[in-house]
Amino acid sequence: MSDVPPEKAAAHWAKTRSLMWTCLTIWFLASFVVHFFVATLNKVVILGFPVGFYMAGQGSLIIFVVLIFWYANRQNAIDEEFGVAED
Repeated sequence: MSDVPPEKAAAHWAKTRSLMWTCLTIWFLASFVVHFFVATLNKVVILGFPVGFYMAGQGSLIIFVVLIFWYANRQNAIDEEFGVAED
């Protein structure tokens, strides 16, 4: 981004920072908050499995993989919007 005007670089960083905080919030919720309430979530049963057990075993991992792909796609869109996308 060396030949990008400072205003455009600042706007790019603002959008990137917003995306980063959104992803970190989702990550924190899926990795800590959900597991903190696992005893309460285990009282809810879906398809024969307690929700807390499912989130610990598979749910959080699925959220993390989806989050990675969503982040990469969204960051590429931001980069293209500001003309700094990789070829």
